[in-house]
Amino acid sequence: MRLIQVAQQAHNLQRAAEFYAQLLGVQPVAVYDPPGLLFFDLDGVRLLLERGAPSSVLYLEVEDVRTSIGVLQGRGVEVVALPQVIFHHGDATLGPAGTDEWMAFIRDSEGNTVGLVSRHPPAVVPDAAPV
Repeated sequence: MRLIQVAQQAHNLQRAAEFYAQLLGVQPVAVYDPPGLLFFDLDGVRLLLERGAPSSVLYLEVEDVRTSIGVLQGRGVEVVALPQVIFHHGDATLGPAGTDEWMAFIRDSEGNTVGLVSRHPPAVVPDAAPV
């Protein structure tokens, strides 16, 4: 079994399309309006932004969460929680063994919370300089 689709609430499809295109670095693959559906392809997993969907929390892997937050703050995106180490992977059960998992949270254009995640060796503190 593999994950095929995740749905997230979007009140305004155009606004959501612009926000997620910038966040993900890809354009939507399909829009059906009506009934109010917007799709992105994330390496074979569909992200569905839908007017009728409930709000959920998405967790997206980024190369460096601190850099990403700096870039997003520069664009005026609301940061809900600043980057911090939330877990050390002592083994490979939930991530690469020997890495620290960094996480931060932002608010998307539709009011949903989105988690940004990156993993780094403990001795490496990611550079916060925007790209």
